[in-house]
Parts: sequence; structure tokens; C-alpha cells
Amino acid sequence: MDTAEKDYGFFALISNKIKDPIKALEIYRNKDLVEKAFGNLKERLNMRRTSVSSDSALEGKLFVQFIALIYLSYIKKHMSEQGLYKSYTMQELLDELDVIECFEQPGSALRVGEVTKKQAGLYKSPGVNPPTSL
Repeated sequence: MDTAEKDYGFFALISNKIKDPIKALEIYRNKDLVEKAFGNLKERLNMRRTSVSSDSALEGKLFVQFIALIYLSYIKKHMSEQGLYKSYTMQELLDELDVIECFEQPGSALRVGEVTKKQAGLYKSPGVNPPTSL
């Protein structure tokens, strides 16, 4: 045991609130998720520059991007659970679904372009209905 442990390394976590060492380690390791979420905000959701002209516009942009971040987190979790990372990166999956078009004409019902079987399967795997025309 001593021989195996000498190569593992050590670190210390200090907390005033969390007394359970396993819980403290779990929280520490989950900080990576938060860092990746902020990375997604900055890179994927274009949050590097706010580029707004008013406080209400900034609040609206932050709200929409927060909702988008929730969706990205859900997609990432689902991709891990379903083993989709073997076939797609997150960007590839989003690109696959991004080509679905939606058409709207004044006075007419909303129309959704063609959804392929592959795209429909990607929607259905987490229990989401594929988009359809109204």
C-alpha cells in the first residue's frame, strides 16, 4: 500500500462548513462543471462582449444566455448518459440539428422544414418531440 500511495500525491481541502471529506471532494471536483459552463457562456454563447445599449437589454441578454446554458448543460448530460460522444462532439450534434429550418409567412401557419430520420432520432432519444409544422 505504501508503494502504491507514494505516486498518488496529496492535497488538502479546508472548509468551514463541510465536515464530510467525501462531500467536500465531490464539491471540489464539480467546480470543473462551473468553469466549463462559464467557458460555454464566453465561447459558444458569445458572451465575451455584451454589446448592449441599456441595462434592460443587458438583463435580457443575460437571461436568454442563462436559459441557453441550461439547455447546453442538459444536452451535455444526455450525450454522456446515452453515449453520444462516441459519434458526435457537442458542436457536431448542434450542427446536425441547426440545419432544420422554420418558415413563417404573415397570415399562414408556421412551417418547419424537413426533419431527417437521424435528426428525429436525436430529438427522441432524450424524450423530446421533433419540431413539426403547426
